[in-house]
Amino acid sequence: MKAVIFYKHGGLEELEYKDVAEPSISENEVLVRVKACALNHLDIWTRRGIPGVNMPHISGSDIAGIVEKAGAKVKNVKPGDRVALNPSLSCGQCEYCRMGDEPLCNEYKILGEHTDGGYAEFCKAPAENCELIPDGFSFEEAAAAPLVFLTAWRMLVSRARVRAGEDVLVLGAGGGVASAAIQIAKLCGARVIATASTDEKLKRAQQFGADILINYKTSEFDKEIWKITQKRGVDIVVENVGQATWKQSIKALARNGRLVTCGATTGPLGEIDIRVLFWKQLQIIGSTMGNKREFAEVMKLIWAKKLKPIVAQTFSLREAAKAQQMLENRDVFGKLVLIP
Repeated sequence: MKAVIFYKHGGLEELEYKDVAEPSISENEVLVRVKACALNHLDIWTRRGIPGVNMPHISGSDIAGIVEKAGAKVKNVKPGDRVALNPSLSCGQCEYCRMGDEPLCNEYKILGEHTDGGYAEFCKAPAENCELIPDGFSFEEAAAAPLVFLTAWRMLVSRARVRAGEDVLVLGAGGGVASAAIQIAKLCGARVIATASTDEKLKRAQQFGADILINYKTSEFDKEIWKITQKRGVDIVVENVGQATWKQSIKALARNGRLVTCGATTGPLGEIDIRVLFWKQLQIIGSTMGNKREFAEVMKLIWAKKLKPIVAQTFSLREAAKAQQMLENRDVFGKLVLIP
């Protein structure tokens, strides 16, 4: 099969489009013919070098396609079914898995990060990770949904417990998680304030539910929040930028506010005045991916068209390096999708 693979960490030049062996499956797995694979910043970090990456490696966590083969014990799907894959992988045996909170699993992994993923003509996955795609949804739309909507849903609904009438600040509105978070916060009845680096991205954010727009290139968003909320602050900040915005994000919070974070794109160290933390009774909440229940919840809303995956542009599989370069440049609103 054709795949985009790398043999060592490094730049875009490490990505090779070549023939590799087709994956073999176990009795509980399926082989999926990949029809679309959406990019995530995780693909870039994996290629640049993060712990736990098997070499050589095929990236790609957001996968939609057709079941080509099913293992002997697979009952929930069959060859020919159109499926999107839940990218969460867990042991199913530890205390956290038994409680139904797989992202806390001692052996938690992500498809395409710790295993080979969807930058290929075929990909294997546990059959239980298959979600049937209803009629009326393209493979591109289906691939643009799982990782970012699952992440944003757990952040806002399960971890930060967003409520109707609250103010939610979403940073970097052009990104996949951020654009999903805008829609989820709006669906939950919050007032959504979005930041982005260009007016064009802000216009797109407005189309998907943002009520108030801040260009962080032309103004300091924490000071703008102070004005917008009459010196109160916001109830929730959705963070995945990290070091570059951390202090401003803390300043933007109201008393009893919640900062929920799933990433550290600009660096891992976030400075905080502990006195502000306890005096304003702030909550700093970490969040990673989501459990099976959360995946089912958010995908049900997507299939009902109450949440919309945003496909910005598609590329052929051999153009993976070009697509990653575009993602690195942050010159995009929504998801980039590879078509094998």
